[in-house]
Amino acid sequence: MFYLVATILLNVLISVLFKLFPKYRIDTLQAIVTNYCVCVITGCVFIGHIPFTPVAFHADWLPWALLMGVGFISIFNLLGYSTRVDGITTTTIASKLSLVIPVLFALVVYKEHAGISKIMGILLAFPAIYLTAQVKGDDNKPQNLWLPILIFIGGGILDTLTNYVQLHYLSSVDTQAVYTIFCFATAGTIGVVLTTTLVVLGKTKIRLRNIIAGICLGIPNYFSIYYFIRMLNSSVLHSSASIPVLNIGILAASALTAIVAFREHVNILRIIGLALSVGAILLIAFGD
Repeated sequence: MFYLVATILLNVLISVLFKLFPKYRIDTLQAIVTNYCVCVITGCVFIGHIPFTPVAFHADWLPWALLMGVGFISIFNLLGYSTRVDGITTTTIASKLSLVIPVLFALVVYKEHAGISKIMGILLAFPAIYLTAQVKGDDNKPQNLWLPILIFIGGGILDTLTNYVQLHYLSSVDTQAVYTIFCFATAGTIGVVLTTTLVVLGKTKIRLRNIIAGICLGIPNYFSIYYFIRMLNSSVLHSSASIPVLNIGILAASALTAIVAFREHVNILRIIGLALSVGAILLIAFGD
């Protein structure tokens, strides 16, 4: 239960930080790159050693770590942009309803039970995302649908990969920690190369405030992924139910935070979309 609650709270904190970035003129890319460097350092301190050894570079999970590292920095930048543009609630709904993809994977590959409730939950996810994206933004125009769709697909694929790798390659706690560090190191390397290129081309400048923001983001981000993997490995719920239970907690907590702390706009479409999201997750989680 600790891993579940900790992952929920850390994910909400990350969303809040992204929401605050524009207020303090934070360059999201620089903050995210710094964040991944901090994640690597945090992970090394947490496990008590530097895991970049010849043995680790020949591990059977290494290709998956490289692939997920690419996914991490891609999705994280997308989440940051969407949180600023569309708000915490819309971004979180799209992100957490992406559970449909790993659930479908579990049903097809692992032959987990698919009752009528679970099927209804999967179907409800699509109108939930659509209705949420119809909420008007500050310019009095409906939000772009492409951002929630990209987050939905990308987040779902990333969750599916995480679940698959955990089941097949990450049997021990030490391996889980080392794997997470390699994922972050891959994302950080890509980010450093990209940022360096932009600096050389004169497209951006390194600012201290971006580094500080990245440090604040990095520590909770590392533990959000680490505790997520620990939660999956705890076997408290089926793999098709553990992610939905986690996501409904993040969704509810994020929506409440957005309304109370940031006064995000609430209308009938957003309420319906949020209600459908909760209903979809509940149906999927307790479809058995």
